[in-house]
Amino acid sequence: MRRIKKVAVLGSGIMGSGIACHLANAGLQVLMLDIVPRDLPENKKNDKAARNSIVNAALAASIKSKPAPLYDNAFASRITTGNFDDDFPNIKECDWIIEVVVERLDIKKIILEKVDQYRQKGSLVTSNTSGIPIHLMLEGRSDDFKKHFCGTHFFNPPRYMRLLEIIPTKETSQEVVDFFMEYGDVHLGKQTVLAKDTPAFIANRVGVYAMAKIYQLATEIGLTINEVDALTGPAIGRPKTGTFRLGDLVGHDTAAKVITGIRDNCPDDEQAGAFTIPKYFQFLLDNNFLGNKSGQGFYKKTGEKDEKGKPVVLALNLDTLEYEKQPKPSLPSLAIAKQTEILDKRVQAVFAAQDKGGELVRRSLLGLFAYVSNRIPEIADHIYSIDDALRAGFAWDLGPFEYWDAIGVQKGIEMAEAQGEQVSLWVKDMMAAGAVSFYKSEGGKRYYYDQVSKAYQEIPGTEAFVILDNYWDKKPVYQNPDATLHDIGDGVLCLEFQSKANTMGEGVLRGINDAIKIAEEGEWNGLVIGNNAKNFTVGANLMMLAMMAYEQEWEQLGFAVKMFQNTTMRCRYSSIPVVAATQGYVFGGGCETIMHCDAAVCAAESYIGLVEVGVGLIPGGAGTKEFAVRASDSFFEGDVQIPTLVEKFKTIALASVATSAYEAFNYGYLLPEKDSVVLNTMRNIAEAKKKVLELANNYVQPIERTDVTVLGRGGLAALYVAANELKLGNYASEHDIKIAKKIAWVLCGGDLTGTQQVSERYLLDLEREAFLSLCGEQKTLERVQYMLTNNRPLRN
Repeated sequence: MRRIKKVAVLGSGIMGSGIACHLANAGLQVLMLDIVPRDLPENKKNDKAARNSIVNAALAASIKSKPAPLYDNAFASRITTGNFDDDFPNIKECDWIIEVVVERLDIKKIILEKVDQYRQKGSLVTSNTSGIPIHLMLEGRSDDFKKHFCGTHFFNPPRYMRLLEIIPTKETSQEVVDFFMEYGDVHLGKQTVLAKDTPAFIANRVGVYAMAKIYQLATEIGLTINEVDALTGPAIGRPKTGTFRLGDLVGHDTAAKVITGIRDNCPDDEQAGAFTIPKYFQFLLDNNFLGNKSGQGFYKKTGEKDEKGKPVVLALNLDTLEYEKQPKPSLPSLAIAKQTEILDKRVQAVFAAQDKGGELVRRSLLGLFAYVSNRIPEIADHIYSIDDALRAGFAWDLGPFEYWDAIGVQKGIEMAEAQGEQVSLWVKDMMAAGAVSFYKSEGGKRYYYDQVSKAYQEIPGTEAFVILDNYWDKKPVYQNPDATLHDIGDGVLCLEFQSKANTMGEGVLRGINDAIKIAEEGEWNGLVIGNNAKNFTVGANLMMLAMMAYEQEWEQLGFAVKMFQNTTMRCRYSSIPVVAATQGYVFGGGCETIMHCDAAVCAAESYIGLVEVGVGLIPGGAGTKEFAVRASDSFFEGDVQIPTLVEKFKTIALASVATSAYEAFNYGYLLPEKDSVVLNTMRNIAEAKKKVLELANNYVQPIERTDVTVLGRGGLAALYVAANELKLGNYASEHDIKIAKKIAWVLCGGDLTGTQQVSERYLLDLEREAFLSLCGEQKTLERVQYMLTNNRPLRN
């Protein structure tokens, strides 16, 4: 069995440093090399630090960059640096060597020749090229090199973009291909996609076509870039950048190279006309307006602010080529999109809209449908490879064939051909054979239409995932408007939140309680609380809380807070194991919930925190109590105790958010003895299910704690001093200090004369009382209202 312990990264540019950091995230030892500076003074030519200055500066810049490339800055210790002249022989210690130098074939061949000279036989060698044909790099290489060489194309930034394209040549061993397909998935957390060695591979070939087509249509239809970006963003399940802002982000010089490269190297591409450089795009290139990297592109920041304090950003008029303020888009199609929550139905509605916005989406999608139909089997053998690549590489919520399914395959064929597009014959054959969609789900499994066998086949590799949408052909075990309970097999249940943004209101809380009761009373092994949404949950339903507070319904509000506390405690003290599976935002009540589960299996990209201070409150769903418990559990004989207490206090008072699951251990949100991290987000529910089954053997229902050590007045004095330091350091306002003192009150057990042991229930009562008192504060209500209106916290 092949194991990877050490990797050499050759090249330390943005991609090289980013890949090195992500390999360190995966627990690997990394050796990153780059060139020696050409202009070293004579007295520095033998100075190792000077000779490594390029690679060291690149790594330092990467670590400081935002978004952070490392899950935890401590992981940087796994990376060592060197230079090509002095340290190339050290690659013989590496199991995998990845080339990430400049995109020039001649330079890559020079580097790979040296790799062939120094590598150990059997070691893996790959290139991260984004478009140079992989087979052209093999000239003059040894047979062993050729057998162990392929393309591994990461997307930028490597930590966050889930796509990893694996591009073998005819010489690549099948064992190497299979290894990278699994290793990238399991150990690097990527959506691995097998691509053919064709220009731009899969994601860029299709994604850049889609971008170029929209560039073309924008001026034909007469839309502004603001309107296009609004139409091609979340309105149809794509990132907020839309199309033109994405171009600014990527860099127009880079995009132009890919567009012209596809046009020049794909003479048989039936839509080659889409790969032309529009007049306005050439204007940007001629003036070196390359996007974010040069300070302006389609958009231009002015440095000014409007009457609301927001930055003034100008947009390029595609006709006059002048920068101007553009009004907020107000197309009927966008209004339709805002009214439709479910993505498939939203896409259908915008597609059918009879305005300029609907025309853009309709014409661009119809072109896309025809385009991808003709790329099978040119760039990939299977439709899911194209869909996976676009979802993971361009962050689309739906891949091209999934968009087509949403519109209807037959309808898509007819409308595309009416528009003059050429749809591939295999799609028509599929329809003639009675297969009416590209995908279908049955019994928790997802199937794709295979044009070779002319039958549906299970998507390979997905048996390791639990995708809850695939269970909708079966009747749920339980359902309410905000939560659904699925049977995911082996006697394990999974509760899926379905409220807006997965907020935790009465319906979700009732769902958790009912799910635990069903699991306890039936023949079930346990419960997973998890979903496949972008975010596990953004926390409690603030709108419900605000309405009760404004109407001064204190008794009802007190009941709601107690219900939340009882629900999180139910997760801990049920008679069956309860395991959470998280990804994305795990805020407020979501964090409190997972802290009370028997275990949490968190995707590395889980952003976890008790953020209630931002809306003028304390964690009131047993979160503040739980930090008191965790502080108590970390005390030891002879311990000073106060520093631990201050650390817990500051984490809540500063509303600290862990920017990865690994960082959540540092804050105390996760505990190493019970919680774990999985790099591939898509595996979290399946791994949580395994954890339930592991815990179910000889599971013993825990007993509520009555032995929580709190420090009373002595602790309060120390925490009040800490609160004052936060104010002096301008980390906190007067209202923040009022909230901080409430946090301190709960953590210390209230006004006790000294250290003593109390029960969890005692602390819950203190927490609830403090929470309710803050709900009556005007400044807290202002914070809640501001968050609901602006989706960001108010400092008052």
